[in-house]
Amino acid sequence: MTTPSLQQTLLEETQLLFLQHGISGLSLERIIQLLNVSPATFHGMFADKDDLVLQVARYDLERQKKEHTALFTQVSSPVERILVLLQHGIGEMQKVPGTNYREIQQEHPATWELLMDHLTTYSYPQIQGLLNDGILQKQFRGDINIELVTKIILEQLHLILNPVVFPPSRYNLAEVFRSVYLYYIRGLCTEEGIQVAAAHFSRL
Repeated sequence: MTTPSLQQTLLEETQLLFLQHGISGLSLERIIQLLNVSPATFHGMFADKDDLVLQVARYDLERQKKEHTALFTQVSSPVERILVLLQHGIGEMQKVPGTNYREIQQEHPATWELLMDHLTTYSYPQIQGLLNDGILQKQFRGDINIELVTKIILEQLHLILNPVVFPPSRYNLAEVFRSVYLYYIRGLCTEEGIQVAAAHFSRL
């Protein structure tokens, strides 16, 4: 097992700090203090706070990609792969305070550009590829508009996690997930795909 480098360790610890305190809630000086490293050591790896936020985001996106690969070793059906991918995405987004996204967009444009680029070059092609695989395997209907369906599937993630639409005090997130995706995905499926989706949801 490879021992993580100091830089990797600092990125992981910084991400935890951002989840606990928010990004703008911590000054650079306070971050360095909480990481328990000297300013010289810190600045040898990170130019400033903006660079730190960018590197944390890049590191975390790579972590998520590895976790997706691990998830896909557990399920082989395109239908089920989309569902486990969405569940993973919801879990990741739940961990991040909503204010963090606003802070990144407003105060760290390079990081926001990285996240938008990831969505365009990774998330969209990933879903599109799974939909295409599902069509080829006759689990998804052949007449669906892959580009449009991909957009709808990803936008539904934001809908599910919107506390104004589904207040956590009133709605169980797992039930919201089931109600949104079970019926939408079933509508995209052939009879074979419907059976796969139903079996997946029965295990939740």
